[in-house]
Amino acid sequence: QVQLVESGGGLVQAGASLRLSCAASGRTFSSYTMGWFRQAPGKNRDFVAVIRSGGSTYYADSVKGRFTISRDNAKNTVSLQMNSLKPEDTAVYYCAASRFIGAMNWAYEYDYWGQGTQVTVSA
Repeated sequence: QVQLVESGGGLVQAGASLRLSCAASGRTFSSYTMGWFRQAPGKNRDFVAVIRSGGSTYYADSVKGRFTISRDNAKNTVSLQMNSLKPEDTAVYYCAASRFIGAMNWAYEYDYWGQGTQVTVSA
């Protein structure tokens, strides 16, 4: 069982930066594929970024070049650095963990989810 707790959300103006963090419980964190998803009101939960256990990363086209996902296996944390934020980035952001080494951008590939953290970007 893995428990995930996100932090770092908030209200910022367009162009600002935020850093989200996700703290994970469990002794096998380093073996999990970790992802970030987001869900805006009335919309589906969308893929944002993923980092595999080996460190490879992938991003949604909408955030590529602005967001950076990273992990610290010693601290059981995964982070999402978000720069040049836009109003369309407004959503609840969720951290997710998958036992599947090849997990990518489908929510069903992930076994564990955090409770989410709100990010609001004003124009």
